[in-house]
Amino acid sequence: MSMHYGNSSSEPRPTTARVQPAGLVPPGETPPAEDGISGTLPRDIRYNQSRGWAKAPLTLILLLVLLFAAGFIGYAVGIGI
Repeated sequence: MSMHYGNSSSEPRPTTARVQPAGLVPPGETPPAEDGISGTLPRDIRYNQSRGWAKAPLTLILLLVLLFAAGFIGYAVGIGI
């Protein structure tokens, strides 16, 4: 029993895009133009998400850093929190 791998159709493989003499590609050979990035913007451009939550995490991080620093200072002095 013989197995054949590959293209079983009798049509030849498609070639690369045909280039016209002036160096231009025919209209049917190029993909459609992209829409750009207009769909990635929020609905209201004035809305800045980072302004709404920045104070709480910054305060929490600052408190953790101060607690960590106080622990190291206390350990160095010999208090031990």
